[in-house]
Amino acid sequence: MIKKNNKIKIKIDDKIYIAADGETILDVAKRNNIFLPTLCHHPDLKIKANCRVCVVEVKGLKRLVTSCSTPACSGMEIFTNSEKVKLSRDTNLKLIFSAHIEKCSSCTSKFDCSLLDLAKRYKINIADFKDRKDKRKTYKFANSVEIDGSQCIDCRNCIDVCSNVQKIGYLKKTGKGYKQEVVPVDDKNIDCIYCGQCALHCPVASAQEQYNWDDVEKILANKKGKTLVAMFAPSTRVSIGEMFGLPYGYNSSGLMVAALKKLGFDQVVDVNFGADVTTMVEAGELLERLANKKSRLPMITSCCPAWVKYVEFKRPDLIPHLTSSRSPQIHLGGIIKTYWAEKKKIKAKDIVTISIMPCTAKKFESKREELKIGGNYPIDHVLTVRELAFLIKKNNIDFKNLKKTKSNDIINDGSGAGVIYGASGGVMESALRTANHLVCKDSKKAKICHTRLEFKDVRGLNGIKEAKIDLDGNKLNVAIVNGIGNIDGILDKLGKYHYIEVMACPGGCIGGGGQIIPSSMEIVKKRMEGLYKSDKKEKIRTAHDNKGAIDVLNWVKSNDLTKNVLHTKYRKRERDKT
Repeated sequence: MIKKNNKIKIKIDDKIYIAADGETILDVAKRNNIFLPTLCHHPDLKIKANCRVCVVEVKGLKRLVTSCSTPACSGMEIFTNSEKVKLSRDTNLKLIFSAHIEKCSSCTSKFDCSLLDLAKRYKINIADFKDRKDKRKTYKFANSVEIDGSQCIDCRNCIDVCSNVQKIGYLKKTGKGYKQEVVPVDDKNIDCIYCGQCALHCPVASAQEQYNWDDVEKILANKKGKTLVAMFAPSTRVSIGEMFGLPYGYNSSGLMVAALKKLGFDQVVDVNFGADVTTMVEAGELLERLANKKSRLPMITSCCPAWVKYVEFKRPDLIPHLTSSRSPQIHLGGIIKTYWAEKKKIKAKDIVTISIMPCTAKKFESKREELKIGGNYPIDHVLTVRELAFLIKKNNIDFKNLKKTKSNDIINDGSGAGVIYGASGGVMESALRTANHLVCKDSKKAKICHTRLEFKDVRGLNGIKEAKIDLDGNKLNVAIVNGIGNIDGILDKLGKYHYIEVMACPGGCIGGGGQIIPSSMEIVKKRMEGLYKSDKKEKIRTAHDNKGAIDVLNWVKSNDLTKNVLHTKYRKRERDKT
């Protein structure tokens, strides 16, 4: 028996490699840059080995084995491209294509499709077998996510992430063999929260966002006197570059502005500004609740629309705990159509706002009726990061080599506190920075108080993070839920806390359902590091030091728009019809 951490020798294609105890053949191959095709395999999910395109031949074994599920053993001799492997792999790929109706022209994976790449690499005739799912149904979940049964290759990643990671359990498999199909469960007590993790983990875009890129493209082509304003979320700056060969965590904000301008947007603004507004509204509400003994504690964040949907459907008793603050994209959209519209002397109805989000649930949030201001939605269209990357490639824009450009002049780029909204714990830390300032500004210990910028206890990728925060003698128990699958661990002891952040997607927005694919916790970690690195580089690192945001808040209050622009309400929801 091999002892833990023991090193063993295996041979792959006649070359010797060192493997660690517990590694699979695929692990060793990847670590040594040996290409093995995979589709169903995802590092964050349980190994299923059901697509069988990663098969290899092991000397002495009669059957081929799947490299993703087979442990590396001492003395193994492995062949990755033998005649037996070629025949099995190529046949499996052809069968997979027969289960996947090609809709490439409108698919956001068109330029980066792993399935098409494998067909090209191995010279596969994708039409050798007749399509067998052309009559399958597409299930649409609100206006956010959909699962197209005609494209499903039965890998079951969507079911696994929904049930085992998110613990929502909204999807199930029906039928057997070639008749199996992914469908919503019948249980009326379970509903989709639109987090989009199914789309993020689908290797073939069967589970995907409901596209808005085509609507936006039409608007860009025919503006009809409209002013088009694009805005991009904090986390998107450290992920979109991955689609264009830039390193994980690279800050692409200047390149995004340039790309959006090239696409034809009249103005481009950074949602960091909206995050600063959200921070000040939320920090103020937190201190008000702490001061008023009749207020409902703990206060829980509400900027994650998937979490809000969970509360409204599953736990409406928690609605009074949600902060009334609108989210950064809604704050900024509302500011654009009120404050900015007045400054630019443009009518709100003549402004079209398009937000670039890491999140599919933001599409749902944008169409909440209670968020309208004077009959106008703050946000008209939401594109995922994937949709924007698709539009950039579709229009042959050389993203990587664009000249970095600054965003709009009236709405500034926001603070470092806005940047970290994209990471789990970031909303909490941003609010604590400002709450710390508010309680300390008149304190005798003000000089000591004001120097605190970082609250590192709330950072990281643990499923549940807890911390005790001292705000000038005010002892706060806070908690951060990193991924909706961990929520029960907090709800069981709700009364222990004063303030809770919940993000439905693991890692926060940097791991959101609209993010760049592939996405794994290893990649999410690098994106997170990129956000904190960007925060440290910002000249302004707290929302309350953003004079532009303070001017906007003062304008909103002086125009009696506080309730309409800054706050919202929630309601109990019934299960959506699909």
